[in-house]
Amino acid sequence: MTTIQEGYAFDNHSVHATEQHRCLAAAYDPTTLARLERTGVGPGWRCLEVGAGGGSVAHWLADRGASVVATDVKPEHVPPAEGLTVLRHDVVHDPLPEAGFDLVHARLVLLHLPEREQVLRKLVRALKPGGVLQLDEFDLAYGPVLLAADPGHAAAYEDFLAAKERMFDATGADCRWGRRVAASMVAAGLLEVDPVPVVQQWNADSPGLHLLVHHTHHLREKLLAAGATDTGLQTARTAMTHPAFRATSCVFYTVQGRRPA
Repeated sequence: MTTIQEGYAFDNHSVHATEQHRCLAAAYDPTTLARLERTGVGPGWRCLEVGAGGGSVAHWLADRGASVVATDVKPEHVPPAEGLTVLRHDVVHDPLPEAGFDLVHARLVLLHLPEREQVLRKLVRALKPGGVLQLDEFDLAYGPVLLAADPGHAAAYEDFLAAKERMFDATGADCRWGRRVAASMVAAGLLEVDPVPVVQQWNADSPGLHLLVHHTHHLREKLLAAGATDTGLQTARTAMTHPAFRATSCVFYTVQGRRPA
């Protein structure tokens, strides 16, 4: 029987990792990159991408002429590129340069870390005076079914989400961290803190639902340990891929703040 251990729920050495990164980029890069673009990032900027995953955001920053350091505890999935330095780095335990970056970005990293508040302060210290921190995080407490082909589909989808939340709680994640990011940024001394919540309607063609379908495979053993069943997961997959299915996404918060100059 699989037990759920504290720590990051997703394994970048898993056969599922490449698809996990592809689904994340398809679902959330449009929001992340649009927000980053408003910072004016470009040539001459030094950027830090924490928890770079598949490297899509780090590559976008490098393509804009910035000098980018991309870090991950398992950075093997980040392809090389001009202007991009890829480092193996544990943001909880390993140091970062003080006042080293014009822009620091992390997406869906701190919610998984029990030490998220300490890490947030470390990221603030890594900013140059006047530098910008952007954190993109979930609030998984919201995401209702709107339409389903039958009540059993709706129930299976909701059971899957509930099991996923229990699984994350058991690993030390904070499933509601997204709603708290802005206040934590203010407490850490940042100015001009601006939280933007993003909610979408999902259907069978939505990248966000493709990501959740993938999670029924990638996280299967941990979901079973959290009370899901294989029959329930299969019914949830059927629900999410049915043309009639509609759901509201969880809330995706993209939050920026600036270090005082």
